[in-house]
Amino acid sequence: MFLLDEPEAALSPQRQLSLLTIMYDMEREQKSQLIIATHSPLLLAYPNADIFLLDENGISQVKYEETEHYQITKGFLDNPDKYFKMLFGS
Repeated sequence: MFLLDEPEAALSPQRQLSLLTIMYDMEREQKSQLIIATHSPLLLAYPNADIFLLDENGISQVKYEETEHYQITKGFLDNPDKYFKMLFGS
């Protein structure tokens, strides 16, 4: 069992993709279980991952597209000008 706390903190997006490959290899060998605390939309996207949200209401399982990290990242990438206007008031 591996417990990882925000492994993306020191990883570029490309290296996060490499980590996904390592995770896949570990899962395929069926010798490892990974529990990961992350804010990374890339790591959260791992196929068939069980995603749990920890907040003031406790712990609940959520779908990838329901995570705030996914929604903010997608929204920004789809329309950065909207976010700039909201953030900078221009």
